[in-house]
Amino acid sequence: MNIFLLISFLLVSCTGIPKGMQAIDDFEASRYMGTWYEIARLDHYFERGLENISATYTLRDDGSIDIVNKGRNTESDEWKIANGKAYFIDRPNKGRLKVSFFGPFYESYNIIALDKDNYSYAMVTGPTKSNLWILSRTKQLHKKIFDELLATAKKQGFATDELIIVNHDQQNPAGIARLEKTELKKEGVVH
Repeated sequence: MNIFLLISFLLVSCTGIPKGMQAIDDFEASRYMGTWYEIARLDHYFERGLENISATYTLRDDGSIDIVNKGRNTESDEWKIANGKAYFIDRPNKGRLKVSFFGPFYESYNIIALDKDNYSYAMVTGPTKSNLWILSRTKQLHKKIFDELLATAKKQGFATDELIIVNHDQQNPAGIARLEKTELKKEGVVH
């Protein structure tokens, strides 16, 4: 196989979606823009040792998206910042993008779950099931919502027992808000 075909194959496979999975439809890019906080993730070398992780998305005039990822390194206590860009893979109303932080190399960003009413939480995967992120507009996510996303991810074959819960502050290191008992009772969870 010549090198051009190999490189082409690798580039295409990096912008795929795991078998049997679908990215969300009726996606509104303008509503997705702004800052998202990482609540949980599967381990990746480029985020290893980071906490307080956030991503800020800005829509450009040409329809592409600027990305600024940042996180604090727990050992050095320094902030790591990565600038990237994203482009839609299929169409602008489908939650599938290709993202690059390293020149011409792209990886898929597939939004597989989204709070379509408020765009307040999302679940994202890359080209394989070794990529999973649970994101929220706030540094905390209600436990009930987190548990629902976790159950969905587990059912889809993700290694949810290996998820890293991201620390965002000293008061709530897990980043998962606990619903008060009265809230749970109102929602029919506690009898």
